[in-house]
Amino acid sequence: MAHAIYVFDGYGTLFDVHAAVRRHADTVGPEGQLLSALWRAKQLEYSWMLTMMGRYRDFWSLTEEALDYAFDRVPEANRASRTALLDAYWKCDVFSDVPEVLKQLKLRGAKLVVLSNGTTAMLEAACRSGGIDDVVDEIISVEEVKVYKPDPRVYDLVTTRHRCFPDVVSFQSSNRWDAAGATAFGFRSVWINRNALPEEYHDFRPAAVLPSLDGLLTLG
Repeated sequence: MAHAIYVFDGYGTLFDVHAAVRRHADTVGPEGQLLSALWRAKQLEYSWMLTMMGRYRDFWSLTEEALDYAFDRVPEANRASRTALLDAYWKCDVFSDVPEVLKQLKLRGAKLVVLSNGTTAMLEAACRSGGIDDVVDEIISVEEVKVYKPDPRVYDLVTTRHRCFPDVVSFQSSNRWDAAGATAFGFRSVWINRNALPEEYHDFRPAAVLPSLDGLLTLG
C-alpha cells in the first residue's frame, strides 16, 4: 500500500539529540557522552511521568530540568557550558540521511508531517536550522493536547486533522517505544533503528525496521 502521509518523530529521528553536547565537547569535558545520555533519558522520563500523573509542562521546561539533573549526576562536567548547550538544542543537527529522503518523498507527492513532543517553537527552529523547513508540510506538537507520546491522543492529532484512518499513515521513529505506541494506535510504524538495538516490544512490532531513513525510498 502506498502511503501519502509520512509522519516523522522529531528528536532522535530527524534531529540528533546528542549534537548539542558534541558541538561543545571541549567545553563540557570528557564526561560529555555520559552527560548527554543522562540528559536525554531524564527528559523522556519526565514526559512519561507527567503524562501518567495527568500533569503537563512544556518540553522546553523538561529539557532544561533534565540538563540540570544530568549536571548534578555528572559533577565532572563543566556546568558553565549549560547556556551554550541549551542554545545548541534549538539548532540540533539533522541526521545525514534526512534532507535527501524528505526531498525524494516530497517529489513523489507525499505529505510530510513532524509529530513531536517538542514545542512548536522548538520544532520550527530545528527545521529551519536543519534546512528542512521548505519540505516539511506540517508540524504538530503535543502542546495541542498537553500529553506526551506514547499516549494515543498524540497520534490521534494526525488522524483527526487529516480525517484519515490510522492505517494510511506511515509513521517513522528511531525511538522504539514511540514506534510501539504508533503501532498500538494503528499506524504503519517504521522503526528507524540507527543504533542496531535489540527488539524490546514484541507485542507491538513495527511494519518494518530500517537502519536509516534511506530505506523508506524502496519500502513498499
